[in-house]
Amino acid sequence: MNAFKYLAAYIPVVLVFIALMLGSWWTFLPVLILFGLFPILELFMHPSAENLSPQEQAVSEQNGVYNLIIYLLVPMQYGLLVFFLFQMSSSMPNWERFGMIFSMGLACGIIGINAAHELGHRNSKFEQVLSKLLLLSSLYMHFFIEHNRGHHKHVSTAEDPASSKYGEPIYFFWLRSIIYSYLSAWKLEKTRLAIIKKPFFSLHNEMLRFQVFQLLLLTTLLLFFGFNVMTYFIAAAFIGILLLETVNYIEHYGLQRKKVNGKYERTLPIHSWNSNHPLGRIVLFELSRHSDHHYISSRKYQVLRHHDHSPQMPTGYPGMMLLALVPPLWFKVMHQKIHQLASEVN
Repeated sequence: MNAFKYLAAYIPVVLVFIALMLGSWWTFLPVLILFGLFPILELFMHPSAENLSPQEQAVSEQNGVYNLIIYLLVPMQYGLLVFFLFQMSSSMPNWERFGMIFSMGLACGIIGINAAHELGHRNSKFEQVLSKLLLLSSLYMHFFIEHNRGHHKHVSTAEDPASSKYGEPIYFFWLRSIIYSYLSAWKLEKTRLAIIKKPFFSLHNEMLRFQVFQLLLLTTLLLFFGFNVMTYFIAAAFIGILLLETVNYIEHYGLQRKKVNGKYERTLPIHSWNSNHPLGRIVLFELSRHSDHHYISSRKYQVLRHHDHSPQMPTGYPGMMLLALVPPLWFKVMHQKIHQLASEVN
């Protein structure tokens, strides 16, 4: 029964489908629920620090239902995408079109990138292909390379473009992270090819393949749906990208790993902000238990653990993402938390 609570991860799928099906003001339903109702509810919901017992963890790791729940998001995401494209081909008021684009953008971020993030950490080739398919639907395939080989190595250091700095407004972070994460993926792939002695301009270059796949997708949309619909999809994908980068911003804000003998200390639970608030946890496949994810990145979502000494967010991910959009309020809340953490260490 514990596995079935993660069916709540389908809530965004249902909300986006309703938005696309009913149109009109229903197009704003996903954002009203996910970033209106959810943050309010989480203000009054008690976060749970409970962990699975070793026996429960062993059973959960072997339970295929957890995998099936996340695998099914791949056809669901592409079903939403096709539905979106056909809906965008019809005439409607601009405000309604904007609502549909924003709703599809939520799907690109929550399903297309977040579920891909979970699958991208798996060792199975099948699951990695599913991850790349989801990232393709959000035009962010380089994330597969940069996140796994770059972000997890350099997290909470100056070398990581996806770790936000103390005092850095989110709007500056968006620009820095998007540009330098993309460049980082190229550098990481160039290094890998040099190690295995393969030419840069070849099919062995996964970054080149990613660009081809994304261009083929856009070309297909252009041929079958026209230029306008293709640009609507690009806009939705960009909203999904901004959602991801907002999550990146809140996950490591102001936290720094120390250098020991010229090398950074190992990534520990204290280097990521954690949230045990229930709605964000189950809808995002436990992404908000981020401290344990970076501590042991091979852990599957259903067995991620709470650590007593990891820094805790004052509320769940939806509320923290909204707070980050207002830098003065974000700095007021988070700088107080950071100073408190520093005093506890000292």
